[in-house]
Amino acid sequence: MNSNRKAAIIVGVLFIIATVAPISTILFIGFLGGEVAGEPIPDYLVNVSANERQVIIGMLIELIWALAVVGIPVMLFPILKKHNEALALGFFGLRFIEAISTIVGSIGLLTLLTLSQEFVEAGVPGASHFQSIGTLLLAVRDWAFLIGSGLIWSLSALILNYLLYQSKLVPRWLSVWGFVGATLSFANYLPQFLGIDSIEILFLPIAVQEIVFAVWLIVKGFKLSAIAPESAKIDINEIK
Repeated sequence: MNSNRKAAIIVGVLFIIATVAPISTILFIGFLGGEVAGEPIPDYLVNVSANERQVIIGMLIELIWALAVVGIPVMLFPILKKHNEALALGFFGLRFIEAISTIVGSIGLLTLLTLSQEFVEAGVPGASHFQSIGTLLLAVRDWAFLIGSGLIWSLSALILNYLLYQSKLVPRWLSVWGFVGATLSFANYLPQFLGIDSIEILFLPIAVQEIVFAVWLIVKGFKLSAIAPESAKIDINEIK
């Protein structure tokens, strides 16, 4: 198995992790509730303190998610730069920003856990400064997700699928699907950033496409003729 085939498998696995991880966190910290600048579920500080193990597991999943997000451009950059180095660097940078936003959210979650424990020990009324700080921490997490894993991620998906279409590393129907899905995803998150209600279902096409893309890479890999540098292609043509 050559290095490009291994890279394709690794990227496929990382894409699956980056897609499944944020969904998995709902199983552990879904009791937090709330949306961007929205109201959290009542008594969330008490629930966070009472579910310390779940919160820590959720935080660890988010860190794995961040590592997967970074690993994707690291593995893809050597391949993508052969076709358009500037866009490959842009893709790398955007996904790195996404990973940082995920880590920021994880730190906010641990801080919220500490705050909740202090809140329970203090035994103060629900309308105390603890509630205000907790609401602020939840808002930081929500904004970090919206900007990093929403807008920034959607832009990175646009760049990636444009490069995939241009390079023919995978079938063009798959990259077109991804490009359209990323556009719809951006159209979903942008109104939320502006405080406008959006249609959540617009996120689904790119979510499904990334799973299909990941499976394709694991099973089929990249098109070898598209990976070969231009100089190698010239040499092959000269031999023919």
